Amino acid sequence: MKELKVPELAESITEGTISEWLVNPGERVEKGDPVLELETDKVNVEVNAEYSGVLKEILKDAGDDVEVGDIIATVDENGEAGEESKDSSAAEETKAEAAAVAEAPAEEKKTETAEPAASNKNTLASPAARKRARELGISLDDITARDPFGRIRPEDVEEAAKPKEKPAKQAKADKPKQSEKTEFEKPIERVKMTRRRQTIAKRLVEAQQTSAMLTTFNEVDMTAVMKLRSERKDKFLEKHDVKLGFMSFFTKAVVGALKEFPYINAEIQDNEIVLKKFYDVGIAVSTDDGLVVPVVRDADRLDFAGIESEISRLGKKARDKDLSLDELNGGSFTITNGGIFGSLVSTPILNTPQVGILGMHTIQKRPIAMPDDTIQIRPMMYLALSYDHRIVDGKDAVQFLVRIKQLLEDPYDLLLEG
Repeated sequence: MKELKVPELAESITEGTISEWLVNPGERVEKGDPVLELETDKVNVEVNAEYSGVLKEILKDAGDDVEVGDIIATVDENGEAGEESKDSSAAEETKAEAAAVAEAPAEEKKTETAEPAASNKNTLASPAARKRARELGISLDDITARDPFGRIRPEDVEEAAKPKEKPAKQAKADKPKQSEKTEFEKPIERVKMTRRRQTIAKRLVEAQQTSAMLTTFNEVDMTAVMKLRSERKDKFLEKHDVKLGFMSFFTKAVVGALKEFPYINAEIQDNEIVLKKFYDVGIAVSTDDGLVVPVVRDADRLDFAGIESEISRLGKKARDKDLSLDELNGGSFTITNGGIFGSLVSTPILNTPQVGILGMHTIQKRPIAMPDDTIQIRPMMYLALSYDHRIVDGKDAVQFLVRIKQLLEDPYDLLLEG
């Protein structure tokens, strides 16, 4: 019998949460086959079998937190597919029964039966489901399996454990008295935070607690960018097989401004300022699991088509939960676009240890006073730059944002440079 352990994942990852088992007990696996999906702070990774054989026993269920080196399952190299580990199931049941008897009062021990109702061995159920049924005191015979093969899973046990709807009179009788204190008097639902959401929450709080964050604002007239994009988008798509969006203009403008204000492309390490001589721009992407920031490497060396292609590729991988750690680590500056959701103005939070983040917002037509004193309706966008005031002075932050505004309002310079 071989043990399946959580392998070394990456230098910065030491723990994770089991998201889903891809193999059931009794099924055969080959060395290198993925057996489970592990959710880490940054990405979801597949854990592969280290041995060929039959998965006998799952020791950690979906939702359990595990660390590198933890034993999560056993593999029988000589086992035959279709056979579950009866010995391990029986041992688990015996341990649970012994624990239950040990915890029971003396009077109850006298009346304990040798076999609880939930341990019917003729019923097809996963070890986790059997364990949960014992904990809840539910007989497996009373549980309806939703699995097409009739196998009872933990969620079936939880469903069976839900209280049945009571008659109105009984419900009224069960209502807490006025003197009784309850946390809530109306329906609620408790949802466990995913590991990624916990990490996002932790890092956002850390950013506000460990940096002197300040935000400055400006607005940009998007007329020239929209006109140029409209003129070139068809030929651009035909030539490069990718759409010409706004993000390539903003990425190019950010790189140009960072070259002029290098302290915004830096970070603090102890008592030193590390000035980065590269331009790896993080592009925030919203997914069902929260915000992730894949990095466009060496954005200064890419043309518009290269930037758009890379953003498209990274965005798809983010939504498919297929990003690698290398695609998330090491950015020097971040761009986030709340405008796609209709945000008019916001104060983005730093993606530490970076010291600058640019917030884009929705384009809105507004009346603008022109240099010749006429009033014209122009497509305007508010820009926000959050920065770490410890190493970025307000003057530099304001001028950095002004430079981005200038480059976007005269995008032909960007095309010439790019």
